[in-house]
Amino acid sequence: MLEPWRRLLDPVFLGLENVPSERPLLFVGNHTLYGLWDIPLMIAELYWRQGIFLRSLGDHVHFQLPLWREMMSLYGVVDGTRQNCAQLMQQGECILVFPGGGREVAKRKGERYALFWKDRTGFARLAIRHRCTIIPFSAVGIDDALTVLYDADDMFNSPLGPLLAMSGVRREVLLPLVRGVGPTPVPRPERLYFRFGEPITTREFAGRSHDGAACCELRNRVKRAVEEGVHTLLSFRANDPHRHFAPRLVRDVRRWWLARAGPRQPASARAEPGGEPAEPLPQRRSWDVDAA
Repeated sequence: MLEPWRRLLDPVFLGLENVPSERPLLFVGNHTLYGLWDIPLMIAELYWRQGIFLRSLGDHVHFQLPLWREMMSLYGVVDGTRQNCAQLMQQGECILVFPGGGREVAKRKGERYALFWKDRTGFARLAIRHRCTIIPFSAVGIDDALTVLYDADDMFNSPLGPLLAMSGVRREVLLPLVRGVGPTPVPRPERLYFRFGEPITTREFAGRSHDGAACCELRNRVKRAVEEGVHTLLSFRANDPHRHFAPRLVRDVRRWWLARAGPRQPASARAEPGGEPAEPLPQRRSWDVDAA
């Protein structure tokens, strides 16, 4: 089901070699707008390449909605309580967590790739307690593929604001109205980029899960790694000739045409009418055909 979406967006994954074979693992990263357009591709890549089935910790709001909570559970998402996370770690699972939660999913205008972790240290505390190695990861692409038209601040400052407040809607997780392809909320086909940083072990913090300073230090170390990953991906993307859809389409059509035409006949096997070898054809450059 994901294959057409993967082919359209042609995601790039950097640092997969940083993912160790030990268990449990805690994948900690940044959430992008809406939180559902890119993460399924990352989860699928880890499964295909590493055999890792990520168990995602979801915001509590997901499990307050009938049908939606069933679908979340079907794909391995669990309510993001400390008890559930601890149980998964004890079972040696690979866990996915977004400390920015719904606030990063519901970004305002001008907040592309910003992290909103506040003072949350829960994931660090649990990782220390269960000696769980942390894999910081970063994602880039979707925040540029959607344009925020009307965010939560706009909605609460509008005539609808009092009604929203009375309904009990949480301002921080109220999704913005966005535009992607044309007037639709479907993201523009920007290429997606993911980076897995070097593992961060918790050995040096052993026995200090109740030490607030230790938990903050670990949290800040992971956050810095995620932010550095975002900057690395933005720099990588700036030099990627296939960031946008049109160049990727041209590249894929060229690949198809060259595959259909078959290998060229070596110049040495051809001769001009007078018997002299023909001028050799220019060598095909690897990035003409195989560039990512």
